Order: sequence, then structure tokens, then C-alpha cells
Amino acid sequence: MTLQSTVITIPEVKLTVDQLLKVVRQLDNASRIQIAQVLMETEMDANLASLIEKLAKTTPADDVSDEEIEAEIKAVRNLNA
Repeated sequence: MTLQSTVITIPEVKLTVDQLLKVVRQLDNASRIQIAQVLMETEMDANLASLIEKLAKTTPADDVSDEEIEAEIKAVRNLNA
């Protein structure tokens, strides 16, 4: 199924993606920006969830201790202070 043939149901309204894009193009600038923000947030949420899942499955490094990590954080903070 191609993107253009995908139908989105909105209570009793059916649009193809092409039709939806035409509608979006007719919106005022502020509305298009709002739609773009929602799309970006949705994508970022999905990417973040995927990253969290990958990190949860990753075996922790065993060549660095918590004390070494804390010392490095303190050193960086001192440089930035």
C-alpha cells in the first residue's frame, strides 16, 4: 500500500494522504507550524522510546567504575565553573 492510498479516518471523514497534504497546505502558517511541531514531537517520542529500549538491553560497561565516572563529572564541572 502506498502512502497516497492510505486512508485516515476522522470520525466520519475519510481522506487519502494526498488529500490531507492538500488540506495542510491550505492552512495558515501558524497552523502548519503547529502540525509540524506535533509531528516532530511524535517522532522524537518514538526515537526516545527506541533509544531507551536499546539502552536497557545494553550490557553495562565493566571497564569503568562508578567512582571513575563521578571523578570525571567533578573534573568537567570544575572546568566549567
